[in-house]
Amino acid sequence: MGTAPQDVARVSATDEALALIRRLQDLHGPLMFHQSGGCCDGSAPMCYPAGEFKVGKADRLLGEIAECKVYIGAAQWEAWKHTVLIIDAVPGRGAGFSLESPEGMRFLTRSKVCTPEQLTKLDAESPVLSGDETG
Repeated sequence: MGTAPQDVARVSATDEALALIRRLQDLHGPLMFHQSGGCCDGSAPMCYPAGEFKVGKADRLLGEIAECKVYIGAAQWEAWKHTVLIIDAVPGRGAGFSLESPEGMRFLTRSKVCTPEQLTKLDAESPVLSGDETG
């Protein structure tokens, strides 16, 4: 069972992740995510209050989930640019800097490889912007 190209987004979230994001938004207000490349908790997505993490020129904006911008580091983008990222939440302790840490849950990134047709559509409709282009 394949995913039709129109159904693909560069980043999405599971129901579990969306529920945790909403809980964190109630506690902390607007949020953002950064998918780093191994610092702190491997390659787990890090959740911060919006604007608290300084996005650099090498970071890329993948899109939004639940009104949260999702960025990825340039090296991670190069490794994962042929995939779509799915932010999930599972029981466990989050990374020390990520907001979900005290909630008994942690964010986890899953990925799904895109077909060539999906990649063409994503490149045309959802360009990945560098951090300095995102405002």
